[in-house]
Amino acid sequence: MDDIIVVEGLHDVSRIKELYPLANCVITNGCEVSKETLDLIKKLSETHNIIIFTDPDSPGEKIRKMVTEVVPNAKQAFIRKKDSISKNNKKVGVEHADLNVIKESLENVYSYNENTKENITNIDLYELGLNGDSNSAILRNKISDILNIGKPNSKTFLKRLNLIGISKEELQELLCKIK
Repeated sequence: MDDIIVVEGLHDVSRIKELYPLANCVITNGCEVSKETLDLIKKLSETHNIIIFTDPDSPGEKIRKMVTEVVPNAKQAFIRKKDSISKNNKKVGVEHADLNVIKESLENVYSYNENTKENITNIDLYELGLNGDSNSAILRNKISDILNIGKPNSKTFLKRLNLIGISKEELQELLCKIK
């Protein structure tokens, strides 16, 4: 694997290296990512693809956002919360996931590019009840889980739907399945 994988901690690197011993990783050391680390990631992005692979929780989303701001074309790898819970059910993270889940996540990354077409609009989300309703967050979370795109707020949900290229019709079909 020639890509650089951005993770939160040393234990995440250990798990990834069980699958890919030669993997190149950058550790953010949690959600207080230093300017030096962000500068390093940006510099590495000039010669390598960057894959952001953070925990499926709010600190992980914060890190993902920070790294994406400095490397907008970074690839995105997601892991479901239910697939990354520790054995004692007290922690969540990449380090707790089964190796097959980690492999699947890293083999199915999403990436932004200039050709990413916006199929879904904010108006579509409102019309489908995925924004603005009392149970919108619940519906978004169910769809996000099916699509394995993390647990985003409505703005990020919209970006990720467009990132993976889902159509409004496909989104409606998913809604029918979960209702």
